[in-house]
Amino acid sequence: MSLIQMEMERQSNPVDMIEFVAASNDWTFERSGEDEIAMTVEGRWTDYHVSFSWMEECEALHLACAFDLKIPDIRVNEVIRLLSHINGQTLMGHFDLWRQEDVVIFRQSLLLAGGAEPTNQQVEVLLSSALDACETYFQAFQFVVWSGIDSKAAMEAVLFETVGEC
Repeated sequence: MSLIQMEMERQSNPVDMIEFVAASNDWTFERSGEDEIAMTVEGRWTDYHVSFSWMEECEALHLACAFDLKIPDIRVNEVIRLLSHINGQTLMGHFDLWRQEDVVIFRQSLLLAGGAEPTNQQVEVLLSSALDACETYFQAFQFVVWSGIDSKAAMEAVLFETVGEC
């Protein structure tokens, strides 16, 4: 079996679409380079620092979403256990510990092989799914880092579902 290499010329930089979507939604953003755009998005629990990067060699639009929660060295192992629990339940994207800054980051990519262009809807879904994941698990990270509880108890606390109506 052979794979055929086809060179497709891209009509535009996918980051241009991110800028268009951000401007259309009145989001504050900064275009830090031709292949990168950054923005801050207000969440329910904290502000999220989101960056989109176009990775030409992979033909992928990469999203990274971080939040301000410094992980002290003494809690790193428990945070890694929590990451394992969370990532086992996450269908798309994953959480990671960025050791350079000792912060948790959510990563996800949109593959655009063969010259495919991202749509507004794809960009909005990529961003909203990342924010949903961060909003769902942010408190678990807080519990592990600030309260000192173990990762399993933190997961149980944030995934607690209520039943019934008021």
